[in-house]
Amino acid sequence: MKAVVWRGARDVRVETVPDPAIQEPTDAVIRVTSSGLCGSDLHLYEVLAPFMNPGDVLGHEPMGVVEAVGAEVPNLSVGDRVVVPFQIACGHCRMCGDGLQTQCETTQVREQGMGAALFGYTRLYGAVPGAQAEFLRVPQAQYGPIKVPASVPDERFLYLSDVLPTAWQAVAYADVPPGGSVAVLGLGPIGDMACRIARHRGAERVFGVDLVPERLRRAAERGVEVFDARDDTYADAIRDRTEGRGPDAVIDAVGMEAHGAPMQKAAQRTAQFLPRGLAAKAMSTAGMDRMAALHAAIDLVRRGGTVSLSGVYGGAADPMPLLTMFDKQVQLRMGQANVRRWVDDILPLLTDDDPLGVDGFATHRLPLAEAPRAYEAFQKKRDGVVKVVLQP
Repeated sequence: MKAVVWRGARDVRVETVPDPAIQEPTDAVIRVTSSGLCGSDLHLYEVLAPFMNPGDVLGHEPMGVVEAVGAEVPNLSVGDRVVVPFQIACGHCRMCGDGLQTQCETTQVREQGMGAALFGYTRLYGAVPGAQAEFLRVPQAQYGPIKVPASVPDERFLYLSDVLPTAWQAVAYADVPPGGSVAVLGLGPIGDMACRIARHRGAERVFGVDLVPERLRRAAERGVEVFDARDDTYADAIRDRTEGRGPDAVIDAVGMEAHGAPMQKAAQRTAQFLPRGLAAKAMSTAGMDRMAALHAAIDLVRRGGTVSLSGVYGGAADPMPLLTMFDKQVQLRMGQANVRRWVDDILPLLTDDDPLGVDGFATHRLPLAEAPRAYEAFQKKRDGVVKVVLQP
């Protein structure tokens, strides 16, 4: 089959790899019909390269049609149409029972000291072959895949794999009070959707901050009050609109590759030139992220407010402004989205009314063969790319 594989920093290719097959009785194999390109994939494209292996298959936002099922997958049949969460969870352990599927005790990658295995996301998370491919082996298929109607276009349900639950959790963790305010830093796919969900859930004022004009325009068209991150006065402008306090919550949807941190950026790139084992060890013990967005969130949020992190961070030695956080009584919540925890809340919104605008959410729909070009354009914020859907 054809798949998108990692060959080095900023080097992804479409190659022929072995077809997946049933390996465990709880497996299924799906024929992928759509697969998203995620901002988290860009971290693999460059910063997290030391944790990648050449030939790793990328991608973690799939949906498709079931081609084969293991003997212990009673809930799926060949021909079922499914969307697959990005994390692999069993559904019956203590963590899954608590709604913390990204901490699944069955699939935790204990040798790396990490949580649940993820599709297509470094050896830290199990080096499980990913979903930007023609076919995908799905472990723990008795729980993970979500069956969806056969008659509705892919895009209506595709974002249940990651974008919708990640943005929903970011807003839920932000704990915006009824009629309250929230600022979203970063208007890529997750930040954009978080703005839409915050408005849907009753936030009176939603502020969006980014430095890409197309993203600012896109959010503004849905009623978000937008600010250009390149303007050093944006934080003061948001405070002016919140009685001088700052918003009740701030969502950091940027993560480890925020603009405005030249020293950390240089350190990240230097690590890529070290031998892979040495680079991975360095990042695991002394790695630093570009933290401009997180520091901005802590500065901007009102006293007693909440900062919700959905942007991915991976540094082991990141400096935190603890004096400010302690003094302001900032609450901080974070983590990979627990997809199945939020599905029942989200599914009723995937109706003909489409209140979250999922049908037009993708800016680019491309064949799998064009994945390398899509990665490059997405990373460079070029050609109006916000959300790419790849179609094998």
